[in-house]
Amino acid sequence: MFVSLWGFLYSNYFRFWLKWILRLLTRKCELQRIFDGSKEGARRTLSVEHSLDSSKNKVLRNAVHVNKAEVEKCVRNVMKEKKIEQKNTGFKTNLHICLLQISGYKKLYLNVESLRKVPYDSDNEEHEEQLIELWNLLMPHENLKARITKQWCDIGFQGDDPKTDFRGMGMLGLVNLVYFSKHYTNEARQVLSHSNHPKLGYSYAIVGINLTEMAYSLLKNGALKSHLYNMVSGLPQMEHFHQFYCYLVYEFDKFWFEEEPESIMHFNQYREKFHEKIKGLLLDYDVILTLKDTKKP
Repeated sequence: MFVSLWGFLYSNYFRFWLKWILRLLTRKCELQRIFDGSKEGARRTLSVEHSLDSSKNKVLRNAVHVNKAEVEKCVRNVMKEKKIEQKNTGFKTNLHICLLQISGYKKLYLNVESLRKVPYDSDNEEHEEQLIELWNLLMPHENLKARITKQWCDIGFQGDDPKTDFRGMGMLGLVNLVYFSKHYTNEARQVLSHSNHPKLGYSYAIVGINLTEMAYSLLKNGALKSHLYNMVSGLPQMEHFHQFYCYLVYEFDKFWFEEEPESIMHFNQYREKFHEKIKGLLLDYDVILTLKDTKKP
């Protein structure tokens, strides 16, 4: 209760007076102090996002909701409101980058959500081609005997028709699996091989779709901001989400074998433990979680 009360008092009273005092002492607004005191990346962009979102000025509050096309105009408007000369190119460039990252994160979530809502359709030729591509990438020396076959279980689907396994994550789950297999083929085949371990094995594709849900939920609740703001100096793209997914798959496989669960029946318990580990890593303002970082030089 005390923490909540302090948060309310700080947001509504103390923060205003603190900003006012600091402006008198430094002759700089809060945004200028942020740019002077932090380097480009998550720490700076998150501070700018909080400053704008907490402002009592409508122009500044609206800045966190602009789209890419409006960013340049928004920067000029913010500089006008804060009485910062337009020729101050340093401030202009820094704010422009931050607003691109903020708007880009929101746009990325909308794109990911849109793909998640697309159901797998076996009558859609493009969907079918991606599914067959997944098989060919993972099992290059074995041909499918039929579209509906028990062979799909060899790469971790539950039955003879994978389409039923994509219900929760839609096409997002398949696109993630294909991306990992296409861009990190050796690692994907290695993880698939591990998943067939006689004692510690798990269903590769099903776990992969489960990790798509994990990546999606972390994006949705804002936990990926630090990672993406550090990774991309501008607009985060769908590819950056896929790369984070690849990191999750590779790291979960390592985690699973390090933990040595008694059986697959304990999957949810270890999945949640892994989830908590990733959330902890994402709390670091300097975090960047990419698969290339897991490889030895």
